[in-house]
Amino acid sequence: MAREHGPNADGHVQGADYVRAGTDYLQRRTLRRGAAGWLLLAGLGVSYVISGDFAGWNYGIAEGGWGGLLIATVLMGTMYLFMVLGLAEMASALPATGAGYGFARRALGPLGGFATGTAILIEYAIAPAAIAVFIGGYVEALGLFGITNAWPVYLACYALFVGIHLWGVGEALRVMFAITAVAVVALVVFAVGMIPKFDPGNLVDIAPTGAAGASAFLPYGYAGILGAFVFGIWFFLAIEGVPLAAEEARDPKRDMPRGIIAGMAVLLVTGFAMLLLAPGGAGASALADSDNPLPHALREAYGGSTLLADVVNYVGLAGLVASFFSIIYAYSRQLFALSRAGYLPTWLSVTGRRKTPYMALIVPGTIGFLLAAGVGDGDRLINIAVFGATASYALMMVAHIVLRRREPGLERPYRTPGGTVTTGIALVLALCAVVATFLVDVVGAAVAAAIFAVFLAYFWFYSRHRLVADAPEEEFALVEKAESELN
Repeated sequence: MAREHGPNADGHVQGADYVRAGTDYLQRRTLRRGAAGWLLLAGLGVSYVISGDFAGWNYGIAEGGWGGLLIATVLMGTMYLFMVLGLAEMASALPATGAGYGFARRALGPLGGFATGTAILIEYAIAPAAIAVFIGGYVEALGLFGITNAWPVYLACYALFVGIHLWGVGEALRVMFAITAVAVVALVVFAVGMIPKFDPGNLVDIAPTGAAGASAFLPYGYAGILGAFVFGIWFFLAIEGVPLAAEEARDPKRDMPRGIIAGMAVLLVTGFAMLLLAPGGAGASALADSDNPLPHALREAYGGSTLLADVVNYVGLAGLVASFFSIIYAYSRQLFALSRAGYLPTWLSVTGRRKTPYMALIVPGTIGFLLAAGVGDGDRLINIAVFGATASYALMMVAHIVLRRREPGLERPYRTPGGTVTTGIALVLALCAVVATFLVDVVGAAVAAAIFAVFLAYFWFYSRHRLVADAPEEEFALVEKAESELN
């Protein structure tokens, strides 16, 4: 590891080599504390995910029909709710920016921590690229600026919103909260417009195929349910990123559980409302392949272009922008934490005058823009992001179970209702979702798995010999290990 201050201690712990990097190292890697209370954290959670209400989920209709997507969304909503309850406990007990990586690091050691953090990083680096594709679809549907090729839209999104994050975290979170509020208004307007057009028959207007178990409710049979998992997840993807704000929260032990659970409650309501009202008004078959399903649903329901559809189309951009904007925050903090601890190159975690990790913002943003412009397939990008997400969920739930059994005396200001049974159910559902990514797009899932393997190889052959003991997540784990050995 390139040391910025001479090491004062070295050590070998749990198959990894550690150095003490000195005070100057951490002073150049500090975030602005006290920037967010529980309400902003709840808003952050909703903001991460709300784009999933505006686009992406509807591709699940093409996999499983409306019935298959409904079952998948119920199961994935259960997974997320139970996972959030487990994360609320771990975030209150171990409040640090590393979040999922930090939880798994404490429970599963350096390799488990890095695997979890890498999976999360794949999710957060790819998801904004998928959302940028959907933003481009909404812009093209509106005919704005005469754009027929959306790459300038992708570039503008990354340049503008990475720039706001470079300005400062407090400013970024407040802008994000305002954009999210506008997006929620758009969902309410959409719902009010679709209720009069709702017809239960529209939900099952896809003709059954010859697949096993096929019916009007499940036109693609039982297998379609598993295929729809990936898109049921899109209603909730990234809510787990709230604990990444731990070091910038006012009172993380109290505010983290309140913020993440409140955010999840809002998302359950909005997700199921969209799943019922959009296809219920327009017909499930009409939305299966749309890249702007809410305006499309209104135009189908009202027989053509209407002022309401245009309003939702314009204001709906706020929902996509909100998630795009906030997940930029998430990927920068996850990359910051892994870099600060030495798992990834340490220059990625240096913070500037405004206490923002500028390289952790710019580097993944550049990669995301190139993916959006080069791949241009929101469906495939979703699948790659979901592979990373579900792999990390499985590891985080294992971490909760291990911590409950290994460290029963750990101070837990919030405790998960149902304990390890709750997170055990989430673990099983997460593993099913990992399998589903290969059913939906074996190439996309294989690419994600290959990226994951490259990161693990980098850790095994290089970075595990250069970890930084001073990083908060590593310090938590090392102190616990030392205390357990003394006892």
